[in-house]
Amino acid sequence: MPVQTATHTATPGHEPSTAARILDVRTVPYAIPYRKPLRFASGSIDLADNVLVEIVTSDGVVGIAEAPPRPYTYGETQASIVAVIEQIFAPAIIGLSILDREQVRSRLARTVGNPTAKAAIDMAMWDAWGKTIGTPVHSLLGGFTDQLQVSHMLGFDDPDVVAAEAIQLRETLGIASFKIKVGRRPIPLDVAVCKAVREALGPEAELYIDGNRGWTAAESALAVRQLEDVGLSRVEELCPADDVLGRRWLVSQCPIPFVADESAPTPADVTREILSGAATAVSIKTARTGFSDSLRVSHLAEGLGIEAVIGNQIDAHLGTVCSLVFGASQEITSRSAAELSNYLDMADGLLQEPLLIENGHMRVPDGPGLGVRLDPEKVARYRVDL
Repeated sequence: MPVQTATHTATPGHEPSTAARILDVRTVPYAIPYRKPLRFASGSIDLADNVLVEIVTSDGVVGIAEAPPRPYTYGETQASIVAVIEQIFAPAIIGLSILDREQVRSRLARTVGNPTAKAAIDMAMWDAWGKTIGTPVHSLLGGFTDQLQVSHMLGFDDPDVVAAEAIQLRETLGIASFKIKVGRRPIPLDVAVCKAVREALGPEAELYIDGNRGWTAAESALAVRQLEDVGLSRVEELCPADDVLGRRWLVSQCPIPFVADESAPTPADVTREILSGAATAVSIKTARTGFSDSLRVSHLAEGLGIEAVIGNQIDAHLGTVCSLVFGASQEITSRSAAELSNYLDMADGLLQEPLLIENGHMRVPDGPGLGVRLDPEKVARYRVDL
């Protein structure tokens, strides 16, 4: 399938800067299977059917990023991401400078939703800028530290299976922080898993849970009480955000940080959730807020005095690099283990360079832009015809 392109002229009314201009926007839908599907309360993933996004500049530089469709969370599909970029977003931004990020953000905002499509364009622009000036995006964003501690997500399965997976990851990669997916009924199913993982790993490992909105507020409160002896560091999205009174009641009695994730995809949502008492911490996912809005959220978290953690949109390899680059660039997001390891369950990837987890940490690539390169043969092998 030929790479899909859009070659329209940007809308008038703005004078681009003299920096390299956006000459083309390319989308490459691809599909790579997972060796081990991840199951959770709001859905499951057994195929990385993502969209590679490339920003081509007038200097011949190609900035890259990718968008992972999550129809059960944001309503996007692989086909919708390609369509909105090709038909709406590309015509609106071609001709602008790669430094016109705020102008691009404003033009993309005219179309509601489509968070991962917007985020991929933003991150590809940052990558293009870094490559143009020979500087890592990590440094352009802030460059606080050069590595992050890694946390791994554990999906639904029997207690002994989940515990064995956690032990193997600690023994082979040194990972000592785990997010356990919960939200099933009856509640004892997930309580048993959490207790089995704690017993297997001992008291030193960090454990926290993510309900993906699967329980009611009352069920969530019961589960938190039953898990008191497990020693959770935080909980995430245990109940629906639109249960306004129930959620505030739950958060008011939660003894540990309650993280907003799907309920807070924008800076405005973060403000509303925190100030309304519906959460006490926030998960930042570059797959939905890119680098520019992730900066907004991290600065907002600092101003509000809340914890900000790096979440995982079940990212593929390139998306993982984006999360790593951003998370390590800010002090607030470097304090907690970042969810960076679920690419391990994929059968393959598109990058030339392997991602390495050593002693439970991942180091930021030191090359210009994102610091990684695509493997053209793999891009050709896994791209799909929509």
